[in-house]
Amino acid sequence: MQYNIDSSWKAHLNETFHVPYFKSLMAFVAEEYEQHECYPKKEAIFNAFNLCAFEDLKVVIIGQDPYHGVDQANGLCFSVNDGIAIPPSLKNIYKEIESDLGNVVSNTGNLEAWGKQGVLLLNATLTVRAHQAGSHQKKGWETFTDSVIKLISAEKEHVVFLLWGGFAKKKAKLIDAKKHTILTAGHPSPLSANRGYWFGNKHFSKTNYQLEQVGLKPLFW
Repeated sequence: MQYNIDSSWKAHLNETFHVPYFKSLMAFVAEEYEQHECYPKKEAIFNAFNLCAFEDLKVVIIGQDPYHGVDQANGLCFSVNDGIAIPPSLKNIYKEIESDLGNVVSNTGNLEAWGKQGVLLLNATLTVRAHQAGSHQKKGWETFTDSVIKLISAEKEHVVFLLWGGFAKKKAKLIDAKKHTILTAGHPSPLSANRGYWFGNKHFSKTNYQLEQVGLKPLFW
């Protein structure tokens, strides 16, 4: 299977692409896309990397799995294509941004603008079979995305990692907290948010503060 990933990432991940597990993963993904409806579209699998070049990366947000409904997934965690209803978790993210920063948030659920500002919107698993949540988990994607997190931790400095929910928080062990900022909160899903684990975390103002402290341009969320 041919994969389209930005050259700035290829330079750092080239060895990974030749490891047996990754070749097996690509063979699995190719077969799945050939035999089943899968998301996101093949050309958008590595969209998170293509929108946010390695040298421009300032923030990492970690999700778990792509949306598995028709036309939802666009290769970015928590994000959906233009014209698709904004999912509940993203609605709560937008509510927190409005409360935290006073920003009037977008009427689209497409977060490509964040990626272009240096936010890597990374799902732990980058593909999924239609209408079957978690169907491509434990096939090798988690090994790949863990290696990406370790790479960022080792090769970059002053990155802000936003870990929302129990799954994402487990990734903290891959990150050097002496070099980077790790902010944690409950998951923005209604189940968690309505129990008081999400709202009021102020992660968006805190992220901008951390970026400004090291001379980087704050994000327009």
